[in-house]
Amino acid sequence: MLATLLGSALLSGCATDSLARDETLKWSADRLYAEAKDEMGSGNWAAAIKLLEKLESRYPFGRYAQQAQIDTAYAHWKENENALALAAIDRFMKLYPNHDNVDYVLYLKGLINFNDRGSLFTSVTGEDLSERDPKAAREAFDSFKELVTRFPKSQYAGDASERMSFLINMLASNDVHVARFYMRRGATLAAVNRAQAVVKQYQDAPAIEEALAIMMVGYQQLGLSDLSGDAKRVLVKNFPDSVYLKTGYDPKIRGGTESARPGLWTKFNSSVSKLKPW
Repeated sequence: MLATLLGSALLSGCATDSLARDETLKWSADRLYAEAKDEMGSGNWAAAIKLLEKLESRYPFGRYAQQAQIDTAYAHWKENENALALAAIDRFMKLYPNHDNVDYVLYLKGLINFNDRGSLFTSVTGEDLSERDPKAAREAFDSFKELVTRFPKSQYAGDASERMSFLINMLASNDVHVARFYMRRGATLAAVNRAQAVVKQYQDAPAIEEALAIMMVGYQQLGLSDLSGDAKRVLVKNFPDSVYLKTGYDPKIRGGTESARPGLWTKFNSSVSKLKPW
C-alpha cells in the first residue's frame, strides 16, 4: 500500500513539474501564434508544430485556430512528414470547405503529392516505373484540377495548370513504360492494351508516339495486320519523323518524353521552394 502511494506521489510530482516547466501555459493566442511564426521563419518546423498544436487545443474557437491548422500542414510538409501534412489538410477541408484560403490548401495538397519522390517521377532517376504506383501523381493532379476549376483566378492557378500538363505526360509515360515492360517479357496482348489506353486517355501527351509504335508492332505479332496498319497510319500522320518509323521499335530501348527531362523537374522544384506559409 505504501509503495503504491509513493508511486502515485512520484507520478503526480512529475506531472506537476512538467506543467511547471511549460512556459507557454499562460501565453495568449497572439503570443503562441507569433512564436510559432518565428519558429517557422527560422526553419524550426518541429518547434513550430508544437506551438501550433497548443494554440489550436487551447484556443479552438479563436481567430488563429483555423490558420494554425493550415500552418501545421505546411510545417509537417517542410519537416518531411507528408502523411501528417495530408491528414491535417483533409481535416481542415472537412471542417472548413468554404474557407477563404481553400485555394492555397488545395495547392499545398497538390504540391505534397507532386513532390512525393518515393512514388512519383522515378523516370527522372532511372528507376523502373512498372514497379511504382502512380497514386501520388493522380492525387496531385486531382488537387490541382480542383483548384483550377474552383478558383481559376487564384494566384496558384497558373502554376497548377502547368503542373497538370506535366503530370499528364508523366502518367502517360508511366503507362507506356509498363507497356514496354510487358513487351520485353512477351506479354504482347497486355502491352497493346496498355498502349491503347494511353492513346485514348492522354491524347496530347508526347508518350503517345511510343504507345502507337507498341500497338503497331504488337498487333503485327498478334497476327492482326489491319490493326497494325491502322496504328502505323496514325503514327505517320501525327509523328511523320518518328524514329520508330525509321528504325522500328525495340522494347529494350527506353523511350523518353519532354516531361521526363530533369530540367523541368528542377524548374518545378525551384518554384515549390518559393511557397510560403499562408
